[in-house]
Amino acid sequence: MTALTTSAPTVDVHAHLLLPQVEEAVAGHPALAEARDLDARRNGPEALAVNGPMVRRRIPLLTDVGERLTAMDAAGVDIQLVSPSPSHYHYWADAELARTLYELANTGTAAHCAGAPDRLYGLGLVPLQHPELAVEALDHALAQGLLGVEISSHAPGRELSHPAYEPLWARAADTGAVLFLHPFGCTLDERLDRWYLSNTVGQPTENAVALSHLIFSGVLDRHPGLKLIAAHGGGYLPTHSGRCDHAWRARPDTRGCAREPSSYLKRLWFDSLVHDPAVLRELVRVAGPDRVLLGSDFPFDMGTDDPVGALRAAGLPDADFHAVRGANATALLLRKD
Repeated sequence: MTALTTSAPTVDVHAHLLLPQVEEAVAGHPALAEARDLDARRNGPEALAVNGPMVRRRIPLLTDVGERLTAMDAAGVDIQLVSPSPSHYHYWADAELARTLYELANTGTAAHCAGAPDRLYGLGLVPLQHPELAVEALDHALAQGLLGVEISSHAPGRELSHPAYEPLWARAADTGAVLFLHPFGCTLDERLDRWYLSNTVGQPTENAVALSHLIFSGVLDRHPGLKLIAAHGGGYLPTHSGRCDHAWRARPDTRGCAREPSSYLKRLWFDSLVHDPAVLRELVRVAGPDRVLLGSDFPFDMGTDDPVGALRAAGLPDADFHAVRGANATALLLRKD
């Protein structure tokens, strides 16, 4: 085990921020009401009754740098990669409003991180519903000093395999920008509207579908330099990739990618937030110990207050533990080549 591995800071790559200015910009818009109605149907009344108070209790952690740093210290986290709450995507917005929203999100995230520049690094947003704006939004985020952007698992009417996103993938690869894949909502709709299935089942499903589109369509073949981090351990895909490989071998209609689908897991990065030590060990096995990064989903209730403890519970070898704890993220995010 090298000194660099053990001495690397502890880096949490999955932490969120609320930006009131974004919500002020969309307030009163008729399409916002429609989007919230859809969200209500997808989640169900029981989940919504819990979500509101849960978020309100966490607003100081989501908005105040001092509160964030205190919580980080308590968790033993040195550095956070901060991304806007996925509730700020607003993929229903028209082009003019979408430009306003990404500018507010990017500048707001940069300002928050500037409150502790040695400990907070940020990601911005791009409007996936307007692919023609995606590159300019990414460039705007990078110009604010952010490391990249956060994206959802799809946009209305388009999967991530859609050719319209090719310029975004190319620009991200050329600039070395980080893409953080974090779903918001699930298109299984009312099938998941009880028992918070919209999140517990929906989020891992969305991760698996989105990554499958990127793999099977050949996006990762065409853009091998992409730095893409998948939230929630990549969902169901990493632990069920054998079925994908079988299909790729057995059926010619699956071969949009050059190699077996599971091989691409070693070209992506995954956060460690899987809530099960055995699943985390399997993720490290299939993706490689250099491709898993510490993640907490700070400060939401579906995350963990002790990401280092959750990682330690997996019982990984010391070198792998320290790699996931911070050395991998340090190399990916902070090292200047």
